[in-house]
Amino acid sequence: MNVAEPVLGDPDLKVKIVEHLSPLVLQQDRVDRLRDAFKSEVENGLKYGLEKSSIQMENTYIYELLDGSENGKVLALDLGGTNFRVILLTLKDGRITDEILDYYSVRDELRHGPGTDLFDFLAESIKDFCSKYSVDLSSPISLGFTFSFPMIQHALDVGVLVNWTKSFSCPGVIGEDAVKLLNNSLAKIGLENVKVVAILNDATGTLVAGVHDYPDTGISVLLSTGSNGAYLEKVERIERWESGSKEGLEYVIVDPEWGAFGDNGSIDFIKTEWDRILDENSLLPASFTYEKYFAGKYFGELVRIVFASLYEKRLLQDCPAKLNEKDSISTEDASKISEDILNEKTENTVTLLERLGCNTDKDNISILQYIVELLTERTSILVATPMAFFLERIDRPMTTIAASGSMYKHHPSLKGKIIDKMTKMTDKNFNFGLSDDGSGRGAGLVAAIAQRLAKK
Repeated sequence: MNVAEPVLGDPDLKVKIVEHLSPLVLQQDRVDRLRDAFKSEVENGLKYGLEKSSIQMENTYIYELLDGSENGKVLALDLGGTNFRVILLTLKDGRITDEILDYYSVRDELRHGPGTDLFDFLAESIKDFCSKYSVDLSSPISLGFTFSFPMIQHALDVGVLVNWTKSFSCPGVIGEDAVKLLNNSLAKIGLENVKVVAILNDATGTLVAGVHDYPDTGISVLLSTGSNGAYLEKVERIERWESGSKEGLEYVIVDPEWGAFGDNGSIDFIKTEWDRILDENSLLPASFTYEKYFAGKYFGELVRIVFASLYEKRLLQDCPAKLNEKDSISTEDASKISEDILNEKTENTVTLLERLGCNTDKDNISILQYIVELLTERTSILVATPMAFFLERIDRPMTTIAASGSMYKHHPSLKGKIIDKMTKMTDKNFNFGLSDDGSGRGAGLVAAIAQRLAKK
């Protein structure tokens, strides 16, 4: 990591602050250990799943991508939170020629009530959509289901819920196949011709949507409130294969679920006291370890915890009460400070310091910018590490990485820093391509692929 030290009026204070914040600096030896740990967890995950790894390495059973022969209409259902979407895609020769979508909301009682009620509501919403937009249901139509919750896939159309997250807690669903539940609910209301043919998460959908826009896509990355990705793995390396024969197949999309990398303590050597404080005060302590180091849900809070620690250690005086309030610094605030750093300005930094009730002198400005830059640099290394590893593993002349998420799209310097780190980690050629709405369009495209494969 190469971060310029803060410019302070007191040289002794500068030395003390740089030393205090030094645990955030990832030197090359720790970067190498991180990459080795990731490789080990990937290998164990491919063989044993979560039994012997913190990285799930889930087989999605998507072993073919768009080939240009996909035609007709497909539906998609994108459920990842309190709001969800139903989508109708029209395809001609593997290209999307028309897209209709509508939004629906899941009421509180449905998020916490019996699981059958939730899936019945999803089915009713699909029925409402089909009626509203005159979808022809006289013949079968395939539906791709983005189900952004932890699950174990036993086939392209079998996804068993492991745990609810994101404020859902419906009884009767954990351990059950979400596809079967939705198909049952569709049949109950006479939608037998709507068939859920594929279940996936948003990282997988982003990769498939990426292939639509950039044919050489082989990896996806999501940098939003959380983080994950997906990549094309050689089928010969897949040991857990339960659905059909894999003979003659070359690649399959694997969903690592790397947000949980380190849940087993395998990368505690990069964990700082500030990371521990954040984890202990999070909704799910000791889980989603990797994404807590950098994802959008946590980045601003990390800045706050680190900044507040300078007052706790009396390196800075008169800590304002606002700074001790959880989430009083947002990830958006931190991005605006990065914008100041990039443009050699202070306006956004001063605005935040004023809002917090902190001194706005040059020293405080420089210190807060230094903290944000350290955490941004660390983030770039933590994101680049799995990306570079998968590039090496795919080993193609050129690979596009389909990227999505608010941190990727809106952070002023993060993308450039990630690219810089990756070029130092691998000599493989790569590009990044923005792939918005993988969870929606991607689900529909996977349904079209599944429909084509079913005819073989």
